[in-house]
Amino acid sequence: MTVGMEAATTHVDGCVDGGWLPQVRRVDSPHFSERPDGTQVDLLVIHNISLPPGKLGGPWVEQLFCGRLDASAHPYFATIADNPVSAHLFIRRDGEAVQFVDLCKRAWHAGRSCWQGREECNDYAIGIELEGTDDMAFTDAQYLRLASLTSEIMRRFPAITAERIVGHSDVAPGRKTDPGPAFDWVRYQRLLAQARSHAAGV
Repeated sequence: MTVGMEAATTHVDGCVDGGWLPQVRRVDSPHFSERPDGTQVDLLVIHNISLPPGKLGGPWVEQLFCGRLDASAHPYFATIADNPVSAHLFIRRDGEAVQFVDLCKRAWHAGRSCWQGREECNDYAIGIELEGTDDMAFTDAQYLRLASLTSEIMRRFPAITAERIVGHSDVAPGRKTDPGPAFDWVRYQRLLAQARSHAAGV
């Protein structure tokens, strides 16, 4: 059986209205698997990515997450082209959002990871990648889209609270550093609170 194409029989607790977001561009990745049966999705992990490192734009991130990265297009790509990785969502510099994996499914974004003594964060987390680097300021459009998408994710997965939104560096300390010091957590949380109030009609 092709990896990621098994029948959707796993029960995921706490998922409201399904796992595909209508307001984003959908690009299906083969890099996903079922979450363990009965899993409660209760963690959101924020990452950053740029391909090649430090370079913005281009089709490379989408190609990587879909297993179609051309290893000959850049020397760095030869070192990662065969790595089966993905994220649920990717937010470009202009705020465009792309969804690769159903939120109810297990995307392959966190790798070896642990949060509050619970390992294998991919089993119970949603992963969002921001186009950028640890030391590059993220754009207004990215913060606004991230806040909006987070608000909708929290509506669909009520177990994800503001306290359960973390960086890749928090679940893989010493191995990962993203989203990095350039990511403004205070600004993000403020925009998220505004987005949630707006969604609630407050």
